Amino acid sequence: MTSSTYLDNKLLLAMPGMLDPRFDRSVIYVCSHDSEGAMGLIINQPFDGLSFPDLLEQLEIDVKGQAPDITIHHGGPVEPGRGFVLHSADYVQESTLVVSERLALTATVDVLRAIAEGTGPKHHLLALGYAGWGAGQLEQEIQSNSWLTAEADDEIIFNTELEQKWPRAMAMLGVNVSMLSAETGHA
Repeated sequence: MTSSTYLDNKLLLAMPGMLDPRFDRSVIYVCSHDSEGAMGLIINQPFDGLSFPDLLEQLEIDVKGQAPDITIHHGGPVEPGRGFVLHSADYVQESTLVVSERLALTATVDVLRAIAEGTGPKHHLLALGYAGWGAGQLEQEIQSNSWLTAEADDEIIFNTELEQKWPRAMAMLGVNVSMLSAETGHA
């Protein structure tokens, strides 16, 4: 794959019939993709049982006033105890991975503190865990019709209700989800 065919800053949309139930109807933002593999965050699955204030307390992050009520996402099955913040590129620190001119990824407690205090990025999505693929694995899954790819869309990433992200992203591609079949085949 050439650098122009890597999927950084793209969305992966799970096809019906996805063999891995952990990714059923998933929308994944691809943070990095190169010859060694890919890493992304599921942006439409909640992480149940943990609130943002509880997370701050667990990490011993003291904030002035009340911490905002922020949805924590299940970012994927790899390292579910590790946190990531996908956010607008108006907030960048030394350890931030700038994915595009609009989006960045930070995995430090400093970004959580900044969000809690209202000084963080304008737009943010907090996730625990990530989705990861080894060399060539994602390409193989795309070739076997497990995923569609779409341009990253800030509105879908940050401002769409979780259950609407998959159908809205599919509609952005012109796909009517009621017409999709779980059956795959090759001519």
